[in-house]
Amino acid sequence: MFDSGVGGLTVLHECLVSHPQENFIYVGDTGRFPYGPRSIDEIRTFAFQIASHLLSLDVKLLIVACNSATAAALPWLQETLDAAIIGAVHPEAEAAVQITRNRRVGVLATEATVASGSYSRALLNLDAGLEVFSQPCPRLASMIQSGDVSSLELVEAVKSYAAPLLEADVDTVILGCTHYPLVTPMLQRIFGRDVTLVNSAREIAREAGEVLERKGIRNHSEEEGRYSFLCTGDVDSFVEVGARFLQMPFENVRNLEISELERTMA
Repeated sequence: MFDSGVGGLTVLHECLVSHPQENFIYVGDTGRFPYGPRSIDEIRTFAFQIASHLLSLDVKLLIVACNSATAAALPWLQETLDAAIIGAVHPEAEAAVQITRNRRVGVLATEATVASGSYSRALLNLDAGLEVFSQPCPRLASMIQSGDVSSLELVEAVKSYAAPLLEADVDTVILGCTHYPLVTPMLQRIFGRDVTLVNSAREIAREAGEVLERKGIRNHSEEEGRYSFLCTGDVDSFVEVGARFLQMPFENVRNLEISELERTMA
């Protein structure tokens, strides 16, 4: 699986809980983080480079654990690459449609994800009568990526992004970036218990299990699986922030040179 940074570790956590017998390789593209402000074409290029690298390692399922990359590139990756590939948007949309009572759904996401319209399309394809309110959160992923999950500045930023959705009287909010579940307690306090938060990590892990079962590629070994990490930026900072969020030992971490990824496009 891959993400623009450490946010996808929320997906890895859920997958380790749900599929403990599987082996996982995680790529954090920290050297090119954040994806949110970038163009769709640029994100698509990054996604193709990382996907191609992971597929060269003979993985059986590729998880795009990044909402911006999913929104920009998932259908294209599925058409271009001969592999089982899943992403973030569709499983969350399915969950939100089943959960909402007043059919007013909010989406918190990066600028690139909101601009793509991917959540609105996915939700309305499932229920054309929904009202969808999408809120870009330009600073949120970067603040969380830096390790900030509790500052007054973060609280004020979250409140400002939540305000339009509260005004719209949504009863369900999709956390449309894998970084956002890392501040779920804060988000739940701000939205209140009457609003259900849809966690991308949990929904992606559920879909991963369905794909593994459907394709007959689930690992039935009774032994616990292994996990390893690659990052395109500084390894030490990736380990420090990642270990804090995942709350597990960070071993088998190595740097993946961006130049190595760029050669896949040559």
